[in-house]
Amino acid sequence: MKIFNLLLRIAVSVILLQTLYFKFTGQPESIYIFETLGMEPWGRIGSGIVELVASVLLLLPTTIGLGALLVLAVMSGAVFMHLTKLGIEVQGDGGTLFYMAIFCFLSSLYLAWVYRKQIPVIKRFF
Repeated sequence: MKIFNLLLRIAVSVILLQTLYFKFTGQPESIYIFETLGMEPWGRIGSGIVELVASVLLLLPTTIGLGALLVLAVMSGAVFMHLTKLGIEVQGDGGTLFYMAIFCFLSSLYLAWVYRKQIPVIKRFF
């Protein structure tokens, strides 16, 4: 189980870190998404910073729970925006961004549950 959890953490982190290139360099696809949401450029840069922090937290053994919770929050917003404003498919990507967001959401939900004792507010109750 530890190896599965490690591979899941790495997979989610790689997905988040890979998208940072597009956000921080202002690639047309990323600009299109955040212009559609009315959040360009501050939303693009801000979400990139949050995703960077979440990736680092997810990879550090003592902060996995917090990282998973942060990824869960970010991906909740991403999935919501895909379902309400962007659509499943964005600029002919075949839904790749949406499916990656779903994968990260479900993975972080699982990781937040497994590492819930690392989350300060929650560990009092478990």
